Amino acid sequence: MTARTTPWVSVLLSAIASVSWAFLAMTGTAALGLHLLGADTAGSLGPMTAAVVAMAAGGRVRPSGDVAVFGMEGAGTQGAIGVMPLGVSLVGALLLVWVFLRSLRKAGTVVSAGELAARVLAVAVFFTAVLGGLAWAGQDTIAIDGASLGAPQTGGILDKLPGIGDIGGGGLSDGLQGLIKSKTSVGFHVDTVPTLLRGLVWVLVVLLIALLASRRTPLPPGWQGLHRVVRPAVSALCGVLVLAVLAGFAAAGYAAVTGDEPGRIMGSALLGAPNGVWLALPLGLFVQWKGVATGELAKVLPDPFDRLLSDGVREPITLGRLAELDDRVWLLPVAVALMMLTAGALTATRTPLGTGSHAGFAGRCALRLAVASAVAFPLLVWLTGVSVNANLSVFGFDAVGAGIELHGSVPLALLLGAAWGAGAGGVGALLALATGAAGRQAAPPALGRPAPGSTAGDSARTYPAIAYEPGPYVPSPAYRPEGDGPNPYKQPADPAGGTGDDSPHAAQTMAGAPLPPPLPRRSRGGGRTDKWPDPPGEPPPPPGAPRGR
Repeated sequence: MTARTTPWVSVLLSAIASVSWAFLAMTGTAALGLHLLGADTAGSLGPMTAAVVAMAAGGRVRPSGDVAVFGMEGAGTQGAIGVMPLGVSLVGALLLVWVFLRSLRKAGTVVSAGELAARVLAVAVFFTAVLGGLAWAGQDTIAIDGASLGAPQTGGILDKLPGIGDIGGGGLSDGLQGLIKSKTSVGFHVDTVPTLLRGLVWVLVVLLIALLASRRTPLPPGWQGLHRVVRPAVSALCGVLVLAVLAGFAAAGYAAVTGDEPGRIMGSALLGAPNGVWLALPLGLFVQWKGVATGELAKVLPDPFDRLLSDGVREPITLGRLAELDDRVWLLPVAVALMMLTAGALTATRTPLGTGSHAGFAGRCALRLAVASAVAFPLLVWLTGVSVNANLSVFGFDAVGAGIELHGSVPLALLLGAAWGAGAGGVGALLALATGAAGRQAAPPALGRPAPGSTAGDSARTYPAIAYEPGPYVPSPAYRPEGDGPNPYKQPADPAGGTGDDSPHAAQTMAGAPLPPPLPRRSRGGGRTDKWPDPPGEPPPPPGAPRGR
C-alpha cells in the first residue's frame, strides 16, 4: 500500500479556520466582558480587548503611569499584570480544538506522524502570528479623573504615610494634591516577546490535551495504545472540569439576576469564571495556597478570600481558615468528591473491559485516572495563580498601593491529585461494574475498530480485518405444483443444444403466450372511459402439454 501524502492545502486551510474561529471567540468574549464591567468608559475598547486576549494566551501587560503631576522628576511606574482571564482562554481553546479535531478526523482512520506534526505546527505558527498582531495593538492610554479617586485632603492620608507626613508643603505633597484636582493618564502595553513565547507554549499545550482527550480522533500507527489507556481517563477528567465551569457560570447568572449589579457580575463571570472554579477545586482537595492582597485589588477576590487576604499577612490558606469566616466552605470538599467520582465512573464506562477480572479492571481505571489527575491539578494550580502588581512607585514609595499574590503548592497538588484520582477511579469502576455500564461507551478505536464516519482508506494496515466464517448452507426444497402432471414451466433440453429459456422451443412458447389485457384509459377530466376487465380464468396450457389439471 502506498504511503499517504500530506495534503498541504487541507493542512493550511484547517489551521487558518481553527485559529480564526478561536481568536474571534476570544475577542468577542473579552469585548463583551469589558463592556459589562464598564471598562470602555475609561478608554478605547479595542486596545483593551487586544490586551485581554493576549493575557488569555499567557501574555503580560505592563502599565505605565504619567506621574509628572507629582512634581518630581525621574518618577515612573513599575508593575505588571500576570493573571490569565481563563474565561477568554477556555472559549478560545474549545473553538480551536473543535475545528482542529474535526479536520483531523477527515484524514482517515489513521494519520501519519508527519501529517499530524504538520497540522500542529501550522496551527501553532498561525496562532503565534495573530497573537503578535494583538500584542502590537494592545497598547493605549486610559484617562483617570483624580477627583473620582476620593480626594484625601491635607492633614489626612499624607500625615499617615511613613516618612512623608513630616515633609510639609511643596514637593510630593503639592504634587499629590495637584493629581487629585486634575486629570492624569495611565498607559499600558503588552510585552511582545514574552507574550509570543507564552502563547506558543499555550497553543501547543491546548493541542496536546485535545489529542489526548478526543476519543475518536485518528492517531499515527503505533500510537493505538492511547485509545485504550490514556484517552478514557483524560476525556472524563476534562469533561467534568468543563462541567464545573458551567456550574460556576450558572451560579454567577443566578447572582446577577438577584443582585444589584448584574452587568458587572456577568462581565466578571465571562472573564474569570474558570479562575474562581479551578482555584476552588484544588482547595477542595486540601491543597494549600499562600497569598496576600493590598489596596483596592483585594476587592476583586471572591468571598471569603478577600476578607482573609486583606490583612496583608502571608499565611497558608486552608479550608479550616476559610471556614472560620464562612461555614459553607465545607461543602467544597463534598462537591469535589462528587466531581471526581463522576470522572471515575466515566472512565470506567469508556474503558474496554478486556479479558481480565473485575478487580484488574478497577485497578486499571484507578491507575489511569490517578496519573491524569496528578498532571491536571498542578496545571490548574499554575493557571489560577495570580500575580498583579499595579503599584505607582515614586522613589520606592507606593503612593497608590494595589497588588495581589496568590499561589498554590504544586507538589502538594500532584500528590493529592494522584491520591484522589486513584480512589475515585477505583470506586467509579466498581460502581460501573455493579450497574453493568462498564465499557458500554468505549469508542470504536479503543475496541480496535475504525470510528463511524471516518475514511477507511488506511484501516487495513491499522485495524486487523475481522474474519467471517460462512455457516452451513441448507438448500430449500424445489417448488412443484400440486397434481401428478408435469411442470409446464420446466421444459426438457432441446436437441439442438439449447437448454431452458435459451432453446427455440422456449422462445416459441413465450412467443405464443397470450398478452395481458390493456389497462383502462382515463378521460381528461379524471374519470374512467371503460370498466376494468374481469379477471381472466385459468390460463391455457402451453402447446403440446396434456390437460391434466
